[in-house]
Amino acid sequence: MRIDIFSDTVCPWCFIGKRRLETALAAMPPIETEIHWHAFQLNPDLPAQGRDRREYLDAKFGGAEAAERIYARVREAGRSVGIDFQFEKIIRSPNTFNSHRLIQLAATQHKADAMVETLFRGYFLEGRDIGDDATLAGLAHSAGLEGDIGTWLTGEGERSEVLNDLQAGREFGISGVPFFIFASRYSVSGAQQAEVFRQAMDTVRRPLNPSN
Repeated sequence: MRIDIFSDTVCPWCFIGKRRLETALAAMPPIETEIHWHAFQLNPDLPAQGRDRREYLDAKFGGAEAAERIYARVREAGRSVGIDFQFEKIIRSPNTFNSHRLIQLAATQHKADAMVETLFRGYFLEGRDIGDDATLAGLAHSAGLEGDIGTWLTGEGERSEVLNDLQAGREFGISGVPFFIFASRYSVSGAQQAEVFRQAMDTVRRPLNPSN
C-alpha cells in the first residue's frame, strides 16, 4: 500500500501523526507499505538563517506564555505516544526547505523514514537548529545517509523535488499538516488516532467493486 504524507519538520503534530500511523500499522495484519514523504512549509517566509525563537513566538503567538498554553495540549498528546517534547530547548525557528531537500535525498537511499525521524527527534527533543547546514549534515549521518552531505547541501540537489511537493500541496488544497493519502484513494487530515488510520487502510484494501 502506498502512503503519501505531507509534513513539515517543525510540525509537532506531524511527529505525533507519524507515531499514531506506526501504531496503526503495528496493530494490523502484516501489509507491505511504501511510504512517501512530501514537503510542506508552515513558515515558508522565514529567512534562510531562521529566526530567534523568542522573536518568532512573540510574532506568531504573542509571546512564550501564550505559546506554552497552546503547547500544553501538544505535550499531552505527545506523551500519549511516547514523545517528550522539549520545546524549551529550541532557540531558533528554522526555515525548513533544506531539511526537506535532505528527506528527498534520503529517499534516493531508501532512508527517508529514518531521516524524518532523526529530524523530528533532533528538533523537538534536542532543540537542534535544523535550518543550519552543519547541523543537518550531522543529523543526516546519524540517519545513515552516505556521501558528503555538507557539500551537497550547498548545491541545488533535490530542490526541484521539494518545489514540486509544495506546488502539489497547493493544488490538493492542503492548508495544514500532517496530511495522509492512502493508496491514492483515501485522505486523512491531521494527527488522527491510530484507529482512524487503521480504518482508512482497511477501506482502501477492500476491492473497488466488491460485488464483482
